[in-house]
Amino acid sequence: MAGSSERVTAMREYAGRRRRLMQVMGPGSVAILPAAPLLHRNRDVEYPYRQHSDFSYLSGFPEPEAVIVLVPGRRRAEFLLFCRPRDPAKEQWTGPRIGPEGACRLYGADAAYPIDAVDDVLPRLLEGRDKVFYTMGSDIEFDQRLTGWVKQVRDQARSGVHAPVEFVSLDHHLHDMRLYKSRHEIVLMRRAAQISALGHRRAMQQCRPGVMEYQIEGEILHEFMQHGCRSPAYPTIAGGGANACVLHYTDNNRSLRDGELLLVDAGAEYRGYAGDITRTYPVNGRFSPEQRALYELVLAAQLTAIRQVRPGKHWNDPHHAAVRTLTKGLVELGLLKGTVATLIKKEAYRRFYMHRTGHWLGMDVHDVGEYKVGNAWRLLEPGMVLTVEPGLYVTPQRGVAKKWWNIGIRIEDDVLVTRDGCEILSRDVPKSVADIEALMAGAAG
Repeated sequence: MAGSSERVTAMREYAGRRRRLMQVMGPGSVAILPAAPLLHRNRDVEYPYRQHSDFSYLSGFPEPEAVIVLVPGRRRAEFLLFCRPRDPAKEQWTGPRIGPEGACRLYGADAAYPIDAVDDVLPRLLEGRDKVFYTMGSDIEFDQRLTGWVKQVRDQARSGVHAPVEFVSLDHHLHDMRLYKSRHEIVLMRRAAQISALGHRRAMQQCRPGVMEYQIEGEILHEFMQHGCRSPAYPTIAGGGANACVLHYTDNNRSLRDGELLLVDAGAEYRGYAGDITRTYPVNGRFSPEQRALYELVLAAQLTAIRQVRPGKHWNDPHHAAVRTLTKGLVELGLLKGTVATLIKKEAYRRFYMHRTGHWLGMDVHDVGEYKVGNAWRLLEPGMVLTVEPGLYVTPQRGVAKKWWNIGIRIEDDVLVTRDGCEILSRDVPKSVADIEALMAGAAG
């Protein structure tokens, strides 16, 4: 956290989230959430650590080997945190640890214990509780430890000790909270989108024939780090030519060629929140007639879809609008034959457009939150953030003229639902043909 005022704001935010969650849980319950584990890249080398988003959402605590326990109504302490103790010898190698004292002083824990004490302390916290809020299946080893602690309490039944009788999925409640972004979160997401936009603009300006895809990726990462982002929100996609038709292409190891398009899907992670932007543009700075025709169709579909992002619309409305626009355009270009209604019913467009038009966005790039409530698509409400990202991907195939082959296009923006419509958080990246060509021509000049 950059400053004391921002730290205070963040701590209040975390405390408010814990209070809301405990109100949902009710008395007689306990919530348990382990931190993300360290992952090894190769022998003796770990990946840079990134905390589990749910854990960060409730505490901001950044270290591994930790466990959050929430006990609503407990007089001595409602928010407990188990974490690594201070250890000068280990800190010499890997840096300072927060320790239990720091967990209370810096992260607002009512009580904190060394992680080695969890087997002794946590079973006692389960005594007398009816419900355990915990997400089974995401950490098998911790699942086994938790069931062991519950059994330990149940084995004391003859001594009058009451053990939990019900397990409730923690992520069901927590993820619904995360779906609605607070004012503080929206500030962070705007900044994530702004920094992401800077990376995309730099990539456009550096793009030219002969540049390697990974060099474009490097330009983007440079811009992210220059503006305060330690890492991207996900591996960057920089696919030239046929690689643009591979939806999650990340090899990024081919030279860009004159006459091809480059599809770049990249987003910065700013203080735990993701940007997610895709732009597609010509390697040589000028769209060919075929590239332009397909590009303007995708752009029309995206603009139509964005107009559907407002309170009261269903989650599926932007996708339906994009599909209708794309299908109609594909018929006009001769890539599909038939009536628009029939082609949509048969999903004929999936030859060229095989993914959804967006996803929730937040701490995770594919963020949490149900897309349906019951059997109905969820209504969009203020505070939700989603991507809008239609595309077309024309691989070599029978019945498709060669002039269209290996053209892959996706245009993606980050969109906040507001009280009276929406706000495009990623609006700083050019996306019209004229604006893209002007930016690239200016860089070349």
